[in-house]
Amino acid sequence: MPLSTHEVELFEKSRGRLEAIAYRLLGSAGDAEDAVQDAFLRWNAADRERIETPEAWLTKVLTHLCLNQLTSARARRETYVGEWLPEPVLAGDRMLGPADTFEQRESVSLAMLTLMERLSPNERVVYVLREAFGYAHREIAEILDLTESNCQQIYRRAKQHVTDDRPRTEVDAVAAVKIVEEFLAAALSGDTEPLVRLLSDDAVSVADGGGRVSARRTPVTGTLRIARYLRNLFRPTAAKRALVGGSPAVYTAVVNGTPAVLVVLDERVIGVLCVDATADGVEALHIQVNPAKLERITRQWADAGPHHTALKEW
Repeated sequence: MPLSTHEVELFEKSRGRLEAIAYRLLGSAGDAEDAVQDAFLRWNAADRERIETPEAWLTKVLTHLCLNQLTSARARRETYVGEWLPEPVLAGDRMLGPADTFEQRESVSLAMLTLMERLSPNERVVYVLREAFGYAHREIAEILDLTESNCQQIYRRAKQHVTDDRPRTEVDAVAAVKIVEEFLAAALSGDTEPLVRLLSDDAVSVADGGGRVSARRTPVTGTLRIARYLRNLFRPTAAKRALVGGSPAVYTAVVNGTPAVLVVLDERVIGVLCVDATADGVEALHIQVNPAKLERITRQWADAGPHHTALKEW
C-alpha cells in the first residue's frame, strides 16, 4: 500500500535522529544517508498497520542495516591505504544530532568516532544509543534481540574501551577557539618551539589520504616529532602549490564540535585539520585530506559563509 501523507511525515520526523544515529555508527555521512534511505524503503514495504510504535520500529531497522554495514566495513578497512579517519562535517550539520550534554558532543567528535572503531559492532550500537541518545538498556536489548543484562555488560565493556585512553574533559568554546588560533599561528611560524608548547606530552597526529592524495600513512607521536611534521606540512613551497593546484586560503571553523583548520582552494575544501584540545594542551590532531570524504563539507562550506579567514593565501 502506498505511503499516506501521515506515514511520510512520520518518517521525515524521524529522519534527522536516524541520520545522527547512523553517522555515529558508521563514521560516514554518505553511508548514513544511504542507510536511512534503505530504512525508508523498508518502511514503504512494511505492513505499517501492524507497527505499533513507528519510532522504535525505524530505529531497530536502521540499527540492523548499520550493523550489516559495520561488518562489511571492517573487511574493507583491512585493505584501506594508510590510516582511516571518519568523514568530517561542519557545525550545524544535522548529522551531528543532539548536542545538549557533554556525552552527546563527545560522541560525535572525530577523536571519539575514531576510538569507536575499536569496538565490536554490537558494542558500538549499545554505546551510541545509550551514551548519545539516552536509550534505556531495555530498549536497546529489544533492538538487538539481547537480554537486558547482556546489554548492560556490553555497555560497560564498550565504555571502558573508549574512555580508558581518553580523558573525559571539556574545554569551553572560547578557550578552544583561542587554542586553534594559537596552534595555526605556531604552525605557520616555521618554528617548532611554539608548537611544542601547545602539544600535550602524549599528543598524536593522524592523517587520512585514502591512497588518493599524499598523506602520512602512520600516526606521528611525540611533541617534537609532531612539531617538526607540522612545520614541514605548513611550510609553503612551489612544489606543494603545484601539487594542490594553486595557493589555497586557510580558515578556522568548528568541525564535529571541535575547533578546526580548513584549507580551501577554488571554493573546494582540500584539507581539514581538527584540533582535539584538553586542559593539558592539544592532545590529538586529525587531518582529513581524502577527497572522497570532503565532498559534503565542501557543499556545507559553500552554503554556510561568511567565514573567518586566518590566511588569505598560503
